[in-house]
Amino acid sequence: MLQYFNTRNSDRFARELAQELMTELGASIGKKDAKFTAKAEKALVRADGKVRSFKAKERLNFYKRSKLANAFLWALKDGGCPPDYASELTEWLTLRL
Repeated sequence: MLQYFNTRNSDRFARELAQELMTELGASIGKKDAKFTAKAEKALVRADGKVRSFKAKERLNFYKRSKLANAFLWALKDGGCPPDYASELTEWLTLRL
């Protein structure tokens, strides 16, 4: 029963995924040109593979999904990502969970 509320792995994964995206996209996050779009698309394809493998290993209930999305959002914001883009990325992640 207590495993239902154990979100340690979800929180860690969310922070790692946000860190990887921030590292890959870095300073070009504020730009909206074709190069950034292509770079972001490649980064999101790689991130999608990681999300799929995490979902296969970890059994995610509603609470864990919510905590993962919240941790991801705040890790992006703390990393310097603009709030509107951080919300878009969090919505992208939520749809894949």
